[in-house]
Amino acid sequence: MTSRPARTPTARPSPAQPREAPTPPGPAAAPAQRRHARATRARILDAARRELARDPDSRLEDIAGAAGVARRTVYVHFAGRAALVEGLAAEAADAIRRAVAGTPVETSDAATDLARFVLTVWPVGDRYRTLIRLARGQDLAPVRVDELLAPARDLVTRVLAHGRRQGVFQTTVPPAPLTRAIEAQLLGLLDCVNRGLWSDDGTGAATAALIAAGVAPDTAATKVAHARKTGSPSGPV
Repeated sequence: MTSRPARTPTARPSPAQPREAPTPPGPAAAPAQRRHARATRARILDAARRELARDPDSRLEDIAGAAGVARRTVYVHFAGRAALVEGLAAEAADAIRRAVAGTPVETSDAATDLARFVLTVWPVGDRYRTLIRLARGQDLAPVRVDELLAPARDLVTRVLAHGRRQGVFQTTVPPAPLTRAIEAQLLGLLDCVNRGLWSDDGTGAATAALIAAGVAPDTAATKVAHARKTGSPSGPV
């Protein structure tokens, strides 16, 4: 009888080692991640501002492409188009508040004060003028636009009231409604820039605002020139 060869015992595989969970980023990495997130958000908003100025009906895909990010990255920062437009509005509101905070009120020359403020705020309006078109298309509620402009409106009303006491602004229209009229004029001029009908660095707009407030054209031009010479931002705020 032939004996069978002895069977070599087969080694059993050792149980798989459990995978270690990825180590969460340490405290040192958190600030870098936040900076990266802020930079990405700012890049998306900047792209949105440019694309919506080019075409108010731009899609999120267009904006993502212009920002150099994936569409899903846009959704990480903004829930949708409405949230993106609100992000632009919030940026504009912050820029307007900073312009107001940097403008002196009730100096000895209210006309120059008004000219200086328009020169200061015009680059902000020029940067975010696409919001005018978006408000017209109801992407931005009129009440939100009113909120954005409130700090500037309050400051201009104070300047007009002060100038009226100085006898600088020769007009029968009270400061509050006159402020609304000048606001509408400036928004109209920005819309003309949107439509390619006008281009201005703020000089023409400031001069027009002073004339609307009752300052003689020659005096208005002189006041604006003085305001620009004595200090006003030369670029976007």
